[in-house]
Amino acid sequence: MALTHKQKGQVTEDVKRHEKDTGSPEYQIALFTEKIKKLTSHLKKNAKDFHSRRGLLKMISKRKRLMLYLQKTNEKTYKTIVKKLEIKG
Repeated sequence: MALTHKQKGQVTEDVKRHEKDTGSPEYQIALFTEKIKKLTSHLKKNAKDFHSRRGLLKMISKRKRLMLYLQKTNEKTYKTIVKKLEIKG
């Protein structure tokens, strides 16, 4: 279920602020988006996996909070992230 190092690198390539960026909201939103996609496909196959469903809902709400923070602090970056990651924002 977890993302490998290569997958993280591919997902966050475009949104990193600098080489060692791991804490910026853009980076975190990109990781959460990829994890949400993986969990959503998992739950389509395993409809009764309620523990994973709870984790998915927690990830969605955390990503939403990060996106709201980014929208308040940097509107331009928020809009580019939404376009890049194809998120309904």
